[in-house]
Amino acid sequence: MRTAVLLGLLLASEAAAGTRVGGYVRVMARPGLQGGSGALGHWNLYGRLLNEGPYAMLDLDLDVLEPAPESGVPWSTVHARIEGGSVGNADSANGSLNGFRLSQLHVQAGEVLLSDVTWQAGTLVSTMGDLGLYDMRPAQVFFHTVGLSGRWERGPLDLLIGAGDSGFGLRGDRYNPVLTGGGSLRLAVGEHLQLGIGAEKFIEPGVQGHTHAPYHTPRVQYEDWVRGEVVQSYRAEHPIQADRFPGPQPTQADAHSAFFYLGSGAGDGKLLEWSSTYVRYDKRLPEGPTTDEYNGESQLIHVTALTDERRALTVGSETLFNLMPERLEMIMGVLWGLRWDEDNHILPTDHDAEFVSGILRVQYAATPTVGILVENSLAQEKSENGNRYRTHSDSIFANTDGTPDTRGLEYGDEEIRKTWQGKAGFVLTPLGPGIWSRPTIRLMYGTQFSTENNAFSNSFVESLDQYNEYGNVDQHWHHLLALEAEAWF
Repeated sequence: MRTAVLLGLLLASEAAAGTRVGGYVRVMARPGLQGGSGALGHWNLYGRLLNEGPYAMLDLDLDVLEPAPESGVPWSTVHARIEGGSVGNADSANGSLNGFRLSQLHVQAGEVLLSDVTWQAGTLVSTMGDLGLYDMRPAQVFFHTVGLSGRWERGPLDLLIGAGDSGFGLRGDRYNPVLTGGGSLRLAVGEHLQLGIGAEKFIEPGVQGHTHAPYHTPRVQYEDWVRGEVVQSYRAEHPIQADRFPGPQPTQADAHSAFFYLGSGAGDGKLLEWSSTYVRYDKRLPEGPTTDEYNGESQLIHVTALTDERRALTVGSETLFNLMPERLEMIMGVLWGLRWDEDNHILPTDHDAEFVSGILRVQYAATPTVGILVENSLAQEKSENGNRYRTHSDSIFANTDGTPDTRGLEYGDEEIRKTWQGKAGFVLTPLGPGIWSRPTIRLMYGTQFSTENNAFSNSFVESLDQYNEYGNVDQHWHHLLALEAEAWF
């Protein structure tokens, strides 16, 4: 409701000079006749097309002091972004405003204190393009941060420096300050080459007595924690110390990230329109406390020391070719990622995995407004800590070497998931041909084959309990027919 009120107030000012309204919408009908929930696969590793749900975004800018380029006169603009992933009748939230949020709100000011510097106070997120096929933004800083930044732009240089607090963005209602500093630098070399770098540092200080500050419960073994047996193990080892479960010890946490960006191309009408390459490294902040229960006793287990070595390396590239001007375009994307957790050597998780993906999309304009789109993707995901993926409905009975192990930590019977997706259909582009021409209306057929059983969002019962009334099903193919609309405005 608050979002709706704010939206109304900002739209009411649209008649005033210096007000701009823009945004993005995506809505679709994808009946899941195989028990799915409207997505072809699990996530965007196989391409955003047919794997993303409904979404809407509204950007609003109001010039408080209208900019006058090169005049040296101070100016100021208020920017707000409202976005969310729910549309009436298109998803389970049914368009509820609870699915939307005011994700950005900041004030920009220029020609104040320093010439050619734009100051920004509020939300600070900044990005250097994206991998459009995957809808990912590896060259991004300050996504979680509210604070102050300064952007200096002169000629081919674009320098951003900022600092603030990411505590609410990262911790939510378990807020603790996360001091953040960093920046980015982009250099344009002529008209056809761009280089960019960026980095961030996060520090979460320890605060004695604050329940949401970083703590660590001493003498906790990783295996006991993931099994939910910390209290049980402690009681077994210390039977006469019933009232002396170790208390949390204060500590602090830190994280950091860095990226490199390379963009090149010849521009519109040339064979190579544009190519973007990204390399990103992240060291993540540790988790907050979890609850462990045993024999009616409940304890908070603080796991900073067990989750503070999670790292990620991501490399991605996307290249757009203009094979026939105004007729035929082709775009290729590749993505590789490595996730590792130096605290975990026993449990298959998202934090210990390697993935690789390739996507090829071709779009042919039969007329200036009617086209044919074909896309193929192939991906492999590998768990680094044992079997994670079930290949059949009864895979719960299988594990390494087929040896029964009721205490095992493996979830499935394979460590690798391979997924292929093929998509084809007709597109309507009122503004003319082009892979990224929007608005567009798509009538698509998509198919997926995965080595994992039921590798898409669904509500299938996975239990093999004898009292399961719904039964189980084996299926590696998934098919969808989709009608989609997507637009920038």
